[in-house]
Amino acid sequence: MIRSVFEEFDAPRINTVYADPKTEDLFGLFQHERSVLWVAEVDGKACGCCGIYPTEGLEKDCAELSKYYLDQSVRGIGIGRSLMVHCIRSAKEMNYKMLYLESMPAFDAAVRMYEKNGFRKIEHALGNSGHTSCNIWMIMDIDA
Repeated sequence: MIRSVFEEFDAPRINTVYADPKTEDLFGLFQHERSVLWVAEVDGKACGCCGIYPTEGLEKDCAELSKYYLDQSVRGIGIGRSLMVHCIRSAKEMNYKMLYLESMPAFDAAVRMYEKNGFRKIEHALGNSGHTSCNIWMIMDIDA
């Protein structure tokens, strides 16, 4: 599903989650302490995901909102919003104070949605995600 979203939007594939070997084992990746991956299903089929992950290089009170993708068949009906709410709640429960994310212009509708939900753009990358093709970086302060 993640790769199909990149293909749908003709987004860069090199140095992004598309080519990241960790994308092959999200279950294993999200076994990391203070992380969670929420998966939405419709009729028993995964149609969206969004996670919280303590990306290497981030401050200990900051997690990355990561792997946030929705199948085009379920956009605009509230599933994405629900996934984000679950992630923010999870971040609070894990005592994070900030959420960080990386994106790119191909996902401009998502960037607008992030801004609408409290994220603000910052001038540089944080942490060491390895996704150097991303050139939009955002952060959100969350209430503990």
